[in-house]
Amino acid sequence: MEPNNLLLDRYILDQSPVSTPRICFLPTASGDSDRYITRFYSAFTQLNCRPCHLSLFRPPTEGAAEFLQAQDIIYVGGGSTFNLVTLLKAWNLDRTLEQAYEKGTILCGLSAGSICWFEEGLSDSVLPDQYAKVEALGFLSGSHCPHYDGENDRRPAYEQQIQAGLLVDGIAADDGVALHYINLELKHVVSSRVQAKAYRVSKGSAHFKEEAILPRYLGSIS
Repeated sequence: MEPNNLLLDRYILDQSPVSTPRICFLPTASGDSDRYITRFYSAFTQLNCRPCHLSLFRPPTEGAAEFLQAQDIIYVGGGSTFNLVTLLKAWNLDRTLEQAYEKGTILCGLSAGSICWFEEGLSDSVLPDQYAKVEALGFLSGSHCPHYDGENDRRPAYEQQIQAGLLVDGIAADDGVALHYINLELKHVVSSRVQAKAYRVSKGSAHFKEEAILPRYLGSIS
């Protein structure tokens, strides 16, 4: 997301016990956008890793599942959450990703690639120009909303839909914030931007509740 700020990308690589991890980009949500794939390689070829990508439109000869099982880190890109989840399930890769997680593969992503790990999320990929609930893979409990500070209408839409019971209670993240789950529990919140935050959002008796979480900034503050 930020070509000149690779703090979160370095953080992801640092979580792997492998000195030069294989990191695989899934550009499925963007329809395998060539520009997005190029941006991924531009970022990760600067870092100590072995980057690759998996196209479900041009799958590898060994098969998509086998290709993913050989990775140390799987990084899911943004785009249409609905299409991403639909395709992953159609290819039975939801089970492959679950098996990868169980054996220690790091799963990560941004935007649609962040929503997809939760039970459900707020997305504009279901109805054009409208925020609505999207069913996700359900590895993590609750709902999720990325871009909390990045899109003017997203925050109030998430709050309203939780209070109305259209979405279950969940966690939101400003741009530049990473939610680090270990054994399916939130253990760390880190950021590549000084002012960015995460939020626990829940339904209240008369009004939604929002609890800010201050992340650990990964850079240096001068």
